[in-house]
Amino acid sequence: MKTTSRVIWALALVASFASCNNKASEKRIAELESRLADIEKNKTAVATTPSGTPAPTTPAVEEKPEGPLPTMEFNTTDHDFGTIAEGKKVIVTYKVKNTGQAPLIIQNAQPSCGCTDPDWTKTPIPVGGEGFVKAAFDSNGKPGINNKTITVTANTWPKTTVLKFKAMVTAKADGANGPTVK
Repeated sequence: MKTTSRVIWALALVASFASCNNKASEKRIAELESRLADIEKNKTAVATTPSGTPAPTTPAVEEKPEGPLPTMEFNTTDHDFGTIAEGKKVIVTYKVKNTGQAPLIIQNAQPSCGCTDPDWTKTPIPVGGEGFVKAAFDSNGKPGINNKTITVTANTWPKTTVLKFKAMVTAKADGANGPTVK
């Protein structure tokens, strides 16, 4: 919005310098300045409350699509790796079955952190068919309790399903962190 305002002001200034004696140009500049003032006023009215604080944004409410939809049914939505050594890479595969009435398309699987590498069935899963969502967790640099999620987005209702896993990662015993005996 600021870029648009600057462009309009720049055009208005150029026009005013190029044709100071031209009444039509002066009228056009006045119209542009008026429009710019209206835009800025509306932007301020929408972006702030009467006290001048930012207004809370309301997310758009999505409505359930019409017609037959697929349904994701996971064998589990929660996995516990138990206790693992730091630096170990572990993988969990969540099996998903389409129990709906239309082909299931998994559009994305977004992990909660960069230590998790997701993979999923990229082709449509037919009604009654099965697919997967896989999470590869790298415990390197993650000692302690780890609770992670993968948000799966698909052509279902609701659009997202959250898969969870946890692991207790024991720190490396490299001797660098403890006292040294001489």
